[in-house]
Formats: sequence, structure tokens, C-alpha cells
Amino acid sequence: MQSTEFDRILRRLTTVLSVVILTLSLIYVSTGVLLSFYYEPTAGGAYHSLRMIDTEVTYGWLFHRAHDIAGNAVIAIALIQIVAMFLSRQFRKSWLIAWVSGILFTLNAIALDWTAMILSWDQEGYWRFNIELGNIEAIPLIGSQLRDILTGGGAISSVTVQHMYSIHNYLISIAAILLAVVHLSALLWQEKEMYQEAPKKVLSAE
Repeated sequence: MQSTEFDRILRRLTTVLSVVILTLSLIYVSTGVLLSFYYEPTAGGAYHSLRMIDTEVTYGWLFHRAHDIAGNAVIAIALIQIVAMFLSRQFRKSWLIAWVSGILFTLNAIALDWTAMILSWDQEGYWRFNIELGNIEAIPLIGSQLRDILTGGGAISSVTVQHMYSIHNYLISIAAILLAVVHLSALLWQEKEMYQEAPKKVLSAE
């Protein structure tokens, strides 16, 4: 499949977007670490600790806001990048790592947002999470077990917040950074390959 100038522009765009994705991921994780110094992962305590961060901690509101914006923005940009990769016809086997890491990162970013919904312990987050648990429980065979793992067994409680906090901070966040680095590395490798192929095509055309 011959690359057009439009394809090359889109491929360059995907590389730029991957840099933005890695930057937003680093902002998200670093602000999350700063918030964790004051955040209390318990029922009730989570809400009050976030209020304290917003009102009493120096620049706490700024880090909290940056954390939220980076989390939402990285999902949107990851989805846009997947569309750009599709439109630029990047379907060769050599693009497999870029595709797989990009899709896994997007799912990871969505999972970060999903696990964070209960961490604020407000009315909206609580009831959203309660509805999501109902959907999870409806999964055949493993639904009840997954619900018990997430909640710690029984109703939503401090154990649930601690479980989601651990999954959010220690599993998904680390995976997001690793996938963002792999994705950017794969795209940079493809950029290098693309520019190495360009002179060969010119010579063959002559």
C-alpha cells in the first residue's frame, strides 16, 4: 500500500499525539502521588480529605484540578489518535506494537477514570459505582466474584475504597506509564522507518 502525503501527515500527527499522551500521563501520575500525601482512602474520609486538599493545602486545588483535567484529556486524545492511525492506513505488521500498545493504553486510561469514580466518595460517584457494580454482577459465571473482589465482599465500604485506590494507584497507573512509553517508542521507530523508505521510493521512481 503506497503512502500518500496525507498518510505521512497523519502518521506525524499520531507521533505528536503520543508525546502529548505521555506528558498527560506523567502529569496525571505525578499529581496523583502529590494528592496521595493527604488523601485518606476510607469511606467518608475520602470526601473530607479531598475537601481539605482543595481548601487548606497550599496549591492543593491546582494539583487536584490538574489531575482531573489530565485524566479526562488523555482519554479523548488517545481515542483521537486511534482514529488518526486508522485513517493513515497503518495496517502493516510492523505497526502491530503501536496498535496493540495504543489500544491497551486507551483501555487503561478508561480504567483509571472508572476506578477513580468511587475515590471521591460523593453522591454522584457512589451511585455511579453502585450501578456499575450491578452491571458487573450480571456478567455470567464470574460476575459475583468480580463484585466481591472490588467491594471486599458485601456492601460498598471503606474496604471498597481501599481496593479501588490500590488498583488505581499501584496497578493501572504504572501500567499506563509503561504503555505510553512503549507506544511512543513504537511510533518513533515507525517514523524512522518511514523516512528511511522515502529515499528508496524516490530512487526506484527514477
